[in-house]
Amino acid sequence: MSNDFNSPSELKLIQKRVGEWLQSELAKDLVIKSVDYDQEESRWYIRVSGEEKQTLHFETYVMPAPEENEAKFYEHILRRNQKLHGIFFLIGDENALYLSGELQNEWITEKNLDWIIGSMYAAIELTFKAALRIGFASRFH
Repeated sequence: MSNDFNSPSELKLIQKRVGEWLQSELAKDLVIKSVDYDQEESRWYIRVSGEEKQTLHFETYVMPAPEENEAKFYEHILRRNQKLHGIFFLIGDENALYLSGELQNEWITEKNLDWIIGSMYAAIELTFKAALRIGFASRFH
């Protein structure tokens, strides 16, 4: 069975299809703002409308990077992420732990802002003590 997918002619056909579709989308002037193709790297560069203008980004510092038990610490955090909705833990500056999320501008209401603060508070309360005891265990002995 031959694998024609990787042949130069098949790749050129795929490149042509993608290019035509992108140019069509660019002509509509909806989301795609510019399209470039790098021949040497076989890579498309596509600039789309900025999302920052359409979302409220929120973030709070939780704690510094763990001093020990890193694998167990990050496992604990990742398992917590699985239960969160609309917010998530992430590693930020200096490997510190943050809690972050985004909300579409049209959803910014008093009720949703209250939900954000309440959700962030609850997530930190449910995670903080255990994460502290894992990542800074020797300080508690």
